[in-house]
Formats: sequence, C-alpha cells, structure tokens
Amino acid sequence: MPTVDFYYDVVCPYAYLAFTQMPDFAQRTGATINYKPMLLGGVFKSIDAPQVPMNSMPQSKQQMNLWDLHRWAEHFEQPFKFPNGHPRRTVEAMRAVHASSDPIATSQALYAAYWVEGLDVANRDVLRSVLEKANQDSETILSKIDTPEVKDSLRTTTDEAVAAGVFGVPAFVVNGELIWGQDRLHFVEKLVKGWQPA
Repeated sequence: MPTVDFYYDVVCPYAYLAFTQMPDFAQRTGATINYKPMLLGGVFKSIDAPQVPMNSMPQSKQQMNLWDLHRWAEHFEQPFKFPNGHPRRTVEAMRAVHASSDPIATSQALYAAYWVEGLDVANRDVLRSVLEKANQDSETILSKIDTPEVKDSLRTTTDEAVAAGVFGVPAFVVNGELIWGQDRLHFVEKLVKGWQPA
C-alpha cells in the first residue's frame, strides 16, 4: 500500500486546508498517510529563510494570498478565519501533538482553534482548553511538552523534513518525490498511483 509522508505545522493556513483533505484522500486512493508534525520555524531557520515570509511580500501579494486562502477554503468547503496576531508561536502546540496519544485528533483540534476560532495556541491556558475540548488528556500532554523526549521528537521530525528537501508546508513525500502545496494534491495522487515524473 502506498505511503504519503505529510509534513505540517498548525501555524500554516495552507497546511490546515491540506489537513482537512487527508481523510478523503486516503479513502479515495488507498494510501496510508504518515502524519509528520514539524516546526515550520525550525525549517525556515535551517534553510536561512525569513521567519515570517509574508512580511517580505509586497502588499499586493499579501492581499492576493488572503483572497487565495478564502477561495481554497470555499473550494474545499472548510471554515476559515484569518486570525489576529498571526503568526502565533506554535512550538508548544506542535510538541503537544508529539506528546499526545492521538496526534491526529490533537492536530485537528489545534487547527480548528487557530484557523476557525482564531485562538492563541501559544497560550498554555488556551492550549489546555483546546486539548480538553478535544477529549485529550490535557494534563498528561502539558506535563510532557517540556521534556527532552518530546522536544527531541519534534526536532527529529523537523530535521527529517529539511533532509527531505521541505522548505514549506504542506509538504508531501511519496517514493522520495517531494510535492509542496495544497493546490498540488492531484500530483500527490498521481504519485500514489504510480506516476514517475520526469
């Protein structure tokens, strides 16, 4: 059965949109989705990219990106609200995903909190509330996010992403081929079905 490595961070709205498509993608294609929660800021640091890419964009491109996000959310039929204070620091949220016994449910809850409810997931009280609302063991998760094991787990996945050539999210790796962007899921599907690009 084909496997898709899916690299993501809850800070990225395009990764949120891609995340919402993964269950249907897996059912439609028969692929196994290997969820890879990583730290986008860590990738940016490793490849010497701006920590806040939108700050280096001209105003016209920033506006186009915002329209683009709303259009893709409408296309995917997903709720979307660009939050005040974006980008939020997500290192603790992404550690919470690694510390969770159900990382997919935890990721889903964090995405909804950030990109639908506009909550500050960098705030530990907010993080606790989000986890509890998702029926996750918030106290256990929060007690683990500062441990070396969880920190190393997130760092390892982030380093793995860099080694795979990831420069942004969402990123997908199928049979060693890297595909970037929620707008290229058709290429991911072609790879799953045996496509060998030139």
